[in-house]
Amino acid sequence: MKIAILDDYQNVARDLAEWHRLPNGSALTVFERPIPAAEVAGTLAPYSVLVIMRERTPFPASLIDALPNLRLLVTTGGRNNAIDLEACKARGITVCGTGMVGTPTAELTWGLILALVKRIPQEERGLRAGRWQAGLTQGLAGKRLGLVGLGKLGTQVARVGQAFGMEVAAWSPNLTNERAAAAGVSRLDKRDLFATSDIVSVHLVLGERTRGVVGADDIDAMKPSAFFVNTSRAGLVDGDALLAALHEHRIAGAGLDVFPVEPLPVDSPWLEAPNTVLTPHLGYVTRENYEVFYRDALDDILAWHAGEPVRMLA
Repeated sequence: MKIAILDDYQNVARDLAEWHRLPNGSALTVFERPIPAAEVAGTLAPYSVLVIMRERTPFPASLIDALPNLRLLVTTGGRNNAIDLEACKARGITVCGTGMVGTPTAELTWGLILALVKRIPQEERGLRAGRWQAGLTQGLAGKRLGLVGLGKLGTQVARVGQAFGMEVAAWSPNLTNERAAAAGVSRLDKRDLFATSDIVSVHLVLGERTRGVVGADDIDAMKPSAFFVNTSRAGLVDGDALLAALHEHRIAGAGLDVFPVEPLPVDSPWLEAPNTVLTPHLGYVTRENYEVFYRDALDDILAWHAGEPVRMLA
């Protein structure tokens, strides 16, 4: 087997699984940097097995059809919207997923919230430049945390907000009063959530029904003192409206871990957006997660090679 691991940005994949367990004669190649779009098909054509990281390199039907030797595609995580599963089925390509740790994104969400309200980046830079206490920070107790989405991640974020003494409210297209009450959360309509929350944090899965679910009207409804946080997917939000609100100082700031194009280009307008804390899609990038990803990816390959594939998505 010729096996390739894609997008190993941190150069850790070789150390996080027992790749020596691969069948004799297997050849393993690791790509640490993104492959330019025009070169993906030619670069990957020789490989029969690909291990890909979440949604870093897209696999539309056009690419899948251009990879004649591909037999097994392993994606980290339990789903990957960047893979055309129907095209894989049509070609007889097996697609498998992996397990993952379910808490890191909620943890990063709170890292961004605290960085915003406690002015951690500004004060750290000021301190190094010789300034002492350059501005006032804010408290969280008694403030309203508004969650767009109350699934596993939203519920984890809600619990921390409650521990800080915050009032937590939520909205999602399918949220019921009963589910909200079970989490100790108030259910609001979307307009009220955006208009009354001190922090709005997004925790929805991106799909056809949720793309652009946070629109310009929602952002316009936010208080000038409110912060916006997104650790889910950029496609959930009207990015132009958010950029305009930041530049016009109609909201207090934003913490963002996800962007329309990733990795973020050096000329991206997001890098010039004021009052922002930006992280490079770190929500799932933890040692614990990567250990599960690559361990399971190896197991997927071995099981498929033995004729008994596991964790199949297609």
